[in-house]
Amino acid sequence: MKKRILALVLVLAMCMACLTACGKGKDSEESADIAGTYEITVWVPELAVDLTEKQINDFNSNNEYGVKFDATIEPVSEADSATQMITDVSAGADIFFFAQDQTARLIQAQALTKIGVAAGKTIEDSNEAGAVAAAKSGDSLYAYPLTSDNGFFLYYDKSVIPDSDVTSLEKIIADCEAAGRSFSFELGNAWYNAAFFFGAGCVSEWTTDDDGNFVSINDDYNSDKGLIAAKGIYKTVTSSAYTNSSSGADFEAAIPAGFVITGTWDYQTVSKILGDNMGTAELPSYTVDGKSYHLGSFSGCKLLGVKPQTEAKRAAALAKLATYLTSESAQLERFNELAWGPSNSAAQKSDAVQANPGLKALFAQNQYAKPQGQIHGSWWDIAKAITAGVLESDGSDAALKDVLKLYYDTISALFNMSADEKSSFSVIGAICGTNWDTDLEMICSAELGTQKWYSKDALQLNAGDEFQVRQGKAWDVQFGALGDDGKSTKNNFVVPETGYYFVKLDFDKDAGTGVVSLVKNSYATGWTAIGVLDGSNWDKDFEMEIQADGVTYVSVDEFTLTAGTEFKVRQGHGWDVSYGDGAANYIVGADVKGHIVFDTSTNTVTVK
Repeated sequence: MKKRILALVLVLAMCMACLTACGKGKDSEESADIAGTYEITVWVPELAVDLTEKQINDFNSNNEYGVKFDATIEPVSEADSATQMITDVSAGADIFFFAQDQTARLIQAQALTKIGVAAGKTIEDSNEAGAVAAAKSGDSLYAYPLTSDNGFFLYYDKSVIPDSDVTSLEKIIADCEAAGRSFSFELGNAWYNAAFFFGAGCVSEWTTDDDGNFVSINDDYNSDKGLIAAKGIYKTVTSSAYTNSSSGADFEAAIPAGFVITGTWDYQTVSKILGDNMGTAELPSYTVDGKSYHLGSFSGCKLLGVKPQTEAKRAAALAKLATYLTSESAQLERFNELAWGPSNSAAQKSDAVQANPGLKALFAQNQYAKPQGQIHGSWWDIAKAITAGVLESDGSDAALKDVLKLYYDTISALFNMSADEKSSFSVIGAICGTNWDTDLEMICSAELGTQKWYSKDALQLNAGDEFQVRQGKAWDVQFGALGDDGKSTKNNFVVPETGYYFVKLDFDKDAGTGVVSLVKNSYATGWTAIGVLDGSNWDKDFEMEIQADGVTYVSVDEFTLTAGTEFKVRQGHGWDVSYGDGAANYIVGADVKGHIVFDTSTNTVTVK
């Protein structure tokens, strides 16, 4: 019995010692010695470079941890930072600003450090809920809220629209029509047409897991409430004064706008044009079947991310700097210098912030706004198509319900995509009779040891047509025109000359980036020769051109072929339609030098 009591006492003593040691370990971790000098790279928008340098110097001079940062600050926009980080996380910045809709893909690429419990509580207690939600995936925080000014509200010309009318969409539209003025509301954009759906009480909320993967959606656009929104959109876009735009410059267009719905980024533009006639307000209400609904909106933000580090002390030091750069004082300084709207709740209440007409209107609208959480990249194209469908309809309930049903079916299909579909690339743009609403299939070709994708068919493109190449029918991974550095940008690829082309996406293994180009053809059907040709081994397509008779195709290249060489002719760089010796490979009977010829009237392959 004594032995059992002694054993129990020893166990209890060990447990107490463990608890004490663990507690001390946690305390020491919180107050760990992180003093030292650290070389870091920071990415911020160009206009914020000087201020960020000043703020880091202020931190170096005043922090209590003995930490100094030798920072290289590079101008990289919030729109581009995520793409550059994902391309090569190891070469990316230690601290970077990014747009909230990039959170999920950054988490998936393991480009963000998960924030600890204590720091997370500080973030949640200090910032508005929408900005906090944007920094989360699942229950975990991955970023520091930086701003909360990405939303839209009403700018209006007081000489056209009296203040008494700004609460009613119908009244301010009538004011514009009566004055012969236009009005701008970019309802061809899903970010803006959501205003009607949110106003009618609809939701569209995506759920991600802790790894940033989309797992479900709660969306009721296809409902009686959604029909109210569709009716409101129809009434708006069928006005003779309507312009599908969100540009503040529309106030000085050929037919000047009486009002424009846009955001704080247009404040300087609008105030310069309208001067004392500039008015700002929260969004108005719209009326359907005798009942009013206040237009809703998205509320969004910019975030600050910290790249995962291999050294614990360095990671802890960066966390202290990130906390400082997103503090109340730093956000107010950023507001004063750059007019960025703070996410910090105390900073939002400051007299200076409240006195800004644009932010005042935005914060008033935020009570009707839904935080823009993580949204699947495909949603933007699917939801913007609602407005096009509404505009093409006759406005009847039955026709509008059909538009909403198509939206619902397309959203539902996102969760039924195969792994191959999610990893495949496609071409999308204002091309081939489509308007950024149709993905044109691409096929993968292993050419000369590198991965290349081609549009399945040769596309008839016109000079000035614009398009992008994207993965998984979403915008998380996209490639457009080349920049001055030879790397793909998010700018649309512009077709230089009318003709038939294959769109080609070429992955550079060293750079890890995709390069978009056009392979020109003088024909519509896209026939090529492929086989053991000119040093290739069924891994390169050789182009063929149509002849004057309209049915014969001849290889552009002349080949030196030995007896026994095998090849086929195929359409669209794929194997759906191909010919050789019938369905079998064409086998060269004797050494010959010449061109490969294909007669589409007989599906006959020869060498001449």
